[in-house]
Amino acid sequence: MISIKPKKGYLLIAEPSTIGDLSFNRSVILLADHNFEGSVGFILNKPLGYTIKDLLPEIHANFKIYNGGPVEQDNLYFIHNIPDLIPGSIEISNGIFWGGDFETTKGLINSGHVKKNNIRFFLGYTGWDPQQLEDELEVNSWIVSENSYKNKIIGKSSTYFWKEKIMELGGNYLIWSNAPENPSLN
Repeated sequence: MISIKPKKGYLLIAEPSTIGDLSFNRSVILLADHNFEGSVGFILNKPLGYTIKDLLPEIHANFKIYNGGPVEQDNLYFIHNIPDLIPGSIEISNGIFWGGDFETTKGLINSGHVKKNNIRFFLGYTGWDPQQLEDELEVNSWIVSENSYKNKIIGKSSTYFWKEKIMELGGNYLIWSNAPENPSLN
């Protein structure tokens, strides 16, 4: 049963039943766009073993790179909370912006005007065709949640984010918050 409808800027929390799904097990996704043509989001809590400097040596920062999702994992995407500094940004909601002029962004990072709490980089994204996300919601693959963090979500620690969100749900979800990631290994 869907209680909250998905909306641009909202969060999708993977149901505990997604165990075994390598991309989405224990994921929290920020919906960057959601409309009749489909949906796009970025997984917020799956850091990779890379920094931006590893991928682009001309950038002098060690900002983590996150697995944004299984689509176009050879492309770099970013969200930020500084649209006044990065022209061409698209507002997601609540002061969170997607993309913008990348040359300007690189210069701002190198000059120290952009901090890790201002920007988050992703390899790939998560995408759904029209009606696909709604179908997944109908079979309880996701829980929709408002983004109470607003634009501060960019600096939110990712280590225990799924667990925190599951604990906030309370009730029957509490038992899942302490379950091992792969119960068959227990």
